[in-house]
Amino acid sequence: MQRSLSIERMCQLARVSRAGFYRSLKERVPLEESMEVRSAIQQIALEHRRRYGYRRVTAELRRRGMLVNHKRVSRIMREDKLLAMQPKQFVTTTNSSHDLEIYLNLARRMKLTGMDQLWIADITYIRLNEEFVYLAVILDAFSRKVVGWKLDRTLASRLATEALEMAVQARRPLAGLVHHSDRGIQYASAEYVAILRKHEMVSSMSRPANPYDNASCESFIMTLKREEIYANEYENLEHLRDHIEEFIDRYYNQKRLHSALGYRSPEEFEHEAGRESEATTIGATVTFSHESPEEFSTEVVGEGTQMPSLPRTSSLLGESTR
Repeated sequence: MQRSLSIERMCQLARVSRAGFYRSLKERVPLEESMEVRSAIQQIALEHRRRYGYRRVTAELRRRGMLVNHKRVSRIMREDKLLAMQPKQFVTTTNSSHDLEIYLNLARRMKLTGMDQLWIADITYIRLNEEFVYLAVILDAFSRKVVGWKLDRTLASRLATEALEMAVQARRPLAGLVHHSDRGIQYASAEYVAILRKHEMVSSMSRPANPYDNASCESFIMTLKREEIYANEYENLEHLRDHIEEFIDRYYNQKRLHSALGYRSPEEFEHEAGRESEATTIGATVTFSHESPEEFSTEVVGEGTQMPSLPRTSSLLGESTR
């Protein structure tokens, strides 16, 4: 009978309005679809150990082919108590009270075009039950991938140098890579500078009391503390080291979606950027400005080389301010 009657005629026979009929259809949201969305959200939240907020969960749902409004995702996560854990106060460990060389800030003048053009380094502390330990990390500024790290009980220069050596061994960068850090004594030490010069890297340091120059590395540290350190308790240094290795090498670099990378993981971003492509020969662009009104720039061209040409009175490897 339904096949021979129009919607309007059936509504007349049933004595209901057409608006009421269509409204009833909209109210019949399939229970299966609602449960599927909720199940997927719970799966993502648990898979990432409640590290994801609703924005990243929404992005992950879209990657899985489920188009769900972010407000709905937020509501479900709130109802199911799956909202991401909130950060605690971040504390830095920089000691810049020394007479060692302080290098020009090149990082803020660079326009990156690929991997291994700019590395950013930083150090933070982690409190265990009975002691403080320290973590040195190095990130590739283009992909946000952690390329080197070291965990130790001491702030001695070997903490930073071993993280740097790990990064060099893993990436084997070409000459001219810019290494940026704060003005801490570990990065200005003779041992650290010697490694940089050995591999023909260019030193760069932040301006005094300016955290924005090191923002991407400090952002990673806050993510690590919020999503891993503050969410767990550790028996000792080895227990902590195992967790950090798991977080960095098998979660953050491989799986965690990064908003600055278009909600892709660092390794996925590097893969799509074609790290091994030999077609890309244009390096980073660097613009320099001195106290004089003269301003100049150089575009570094070559297979991964970013050695800029400075005025005759300057040298990237030797220029310093005291």
